[in-house]
Amino acid sequence: MGQTIIEKILSAHSGQTVHAGDLVVADVDLIMGQDGTTPLAIKAFENMGGEKVFDPEKVALVIDHSAPSPNEGVSALHQLMRNFARAKGVRLYDIGEGVCHQLMPESGRVGPGSLVIGADSHTCTYGALNAFSTGVGSTDLAGAIISGKMWFKVPETCKFVCHGRLPAGVYAKDLILYLIGDVTADGATYMSAEYTGEAVEALSMDGRFTVCNMAIEMGAKAGIMRADEKTFAWLARYTDRRFSAVDPDPDAVYARVKEYDVAELPPQVARPHRVDNVCPVSEVAGTPIQQAVIGTCTNGRLEDLHIAAAILAGRRVHPDVRLIVAPASKAIYLAAMRDGTLATLVEAGAAVVTPGCGPCVGTHNGVPSDGENVISTANRNFKGRMGNSNAFIYLASPATVAASALAGCIADPREFVKQVKA
Repeated sequence: MGQTIIEKILSAHSGQTVHAGDLVVADVDLIMGQDGTTPLAIKAFENMGGEKVFDPEKVALVIDHSAPSPNEGVSALHQLMRNFARAKGVRLYDIGEGVCHQLMPESGRVGPGSLVIGADSHTCTYGALNAFSTGVGSTDLAGAIISGKMWFKVPETCKFVCHGRLPAGVYAKDLILYLIGDVTADGATYMSAEYTGEAVEALSMDGRFTVCNMAIEMGAKAGIMRADEKTFAWLARYTDRRFSAVDPDPDAVYARVKEYDVAELPPQVARPHRVDNVCPVSEVAGTPIQQAVIGTCTNGRLEDLHIAAAILAGRRVHPDVRLIVAPASKAIYLAAMRDGTLATLVEAGAAVVTPGCGPCVGTHNGVPSDGENVISTANRNFKGRMGNSNAFIYLASPATVAASALAGCIADPREFVKQVKA
């Protein structure tokens, strides 16, 4: 019986041939923790009697969720992480370096065939690099830091085949919102979501990261894509390591195969307070907004900033709207600075915050007021997600967010895209 990509990766890392449903203990290539979860992992590490990190080169800690620190309590947790990293020889990415899910791929330590765990649910992002990457709890993370191993139940795979090419004004974020709206928030629970087809192949690497980032929002254990020339060209910018693509066998067994024609897909919006509460932008167009956010681990990459800047260039954000931009990493921040993108955004009225998670988690930047509507490129719109349970969060692409910031209400970006091209 043939194997899926995930089955092959877990086979290689456990030393046995495995299929969906099997229980395995596998060697891990990279372990990541962020400031919302690592302090608990450090405490668990100590409670387990941990003394040494199994391999400091395979562990990374990132301060990104509350960066810079908003209060003394968080500062103490950050200091705990710094002290642990220093004592154990582990690489620490401190404030201003960016979001963990951008930094790990940029580090060059993730590629085709890698097995990565992170104490953050959106670790599934790295599946865009043909890796099996998944989120775990703080206690599991501590055990892996000590042993270098992690147990898994091999997930089934749901294959998403996306035919056609996305039309102008429609982007990777629209595609993944549409898929989540179709399968629902628990429609792929504990599965590997394998994304393929012409529409996926046509995406840039930035777009592919966006799609895999939100696999968890359909309940998936991981999101994954095949590696191609784009994948290896992207990797060559960050590492000289050699990776080999992991492809599914022709007779691989899938739990489900879902096919879509997305050639005429309109821009999508997820309405409060569920990520799968998705509709075409036309159904919510005209809804007043008070805040717009471009950034996060989903859409804070350079391509996302370029898309927004092209729409905002020479225009001003609506006077009733606050536009917050959070680049996903320092490297992206600098690139956007050098090519003039940040200047365009700031001139349009954007407030640019420290590279990192920004307003997404609601711990410091951009907490909305009661009753306010926010349109964001983030991956979650749960009640209270941005720090106020009385606010309303809509999710959309950078283009839709930029167009809405200009209009003062949720707006279809395609008219602005036409104007830009003209």
